[in-house]
Amino acid sequence: MKGYESILNQFGKVAKTPKLFEEAFTHSSYVHEHPDCKDYERIEFVGDAVLDFVVAIFIYKEYPSLDQGIMTKLRASIVCGSSLAGYAKKLHFGEALRLGKGEELCNGRNSDKILEDVFEAFIGACYLDFGFDAVVSILQNIMMEDIKNMDLDSVTDYKSKLQEYVQTDRRGNIEYQVVKETGTPQNKMFYVQVLYEDMVLGRGQGTSKKRAEQDAAHDALKKKVK
Repeated sequence: MKGYESILNQFGKVAKTPKLFEEAFTHSSYVHEHPDCKDYERIEFVGDAVLDFVVAIFIYKEYPSLDQGIMTKLRASIVCGSSLAGYAKKLHFGEALRLGKGEELCNGRNSDKILEDVFEAFIGACYLDFGFDAVVSILQNIMMEDIKNMDLDSVTDYKSKLQEYVQTDRRGNIEYQVVKETGTPQNKMFYVQVLYEDMVLGRGQGTSKKRAEQDAAHDALKKKVK
């Protein structure tokens, strides 16, 4: 069975305060059998707050045109229990868990609830042991790809809202046009305008055509097109 050391090694880290990580991977069922130990609950409290804060920064920087309500929804989808448990499974957190015999028999190493809690505790321990910048780097490594590729349509879908706004008028269709592309193939920026009956309703930009179109539709809605 792997310990927390192998998990830290994936991020090029060695614990300065091993006790923090021992606690971060210790379930309360283990403490009931080993009263001299502490479980992860206090460190989880710290990790929960740090995780929300760092993910909020990631979303704020990655999606400069989104409003607070939509950013809140995106953050909730990233830090929800199933997502965190998924990251924990991917990183083999279950192998490092310290569980009581009963929880071990109940397949606690694969419990989404336990793995979600341990992920938060791990982030809390990283913050307490390595500091804020290290946590940012670790979370970038774990979840930044998912944040960059989030399905904005599921929470924003400004294009559908714009279509509904103008659908009573049957004279023409909404059209999205790419007016400019900048950057390298690995780091492109698309500039899009949305038109209706040859009238520009809004303009937007994004790191993909899809994002740029959503941004343009959002711009049009903010202007309360008629």
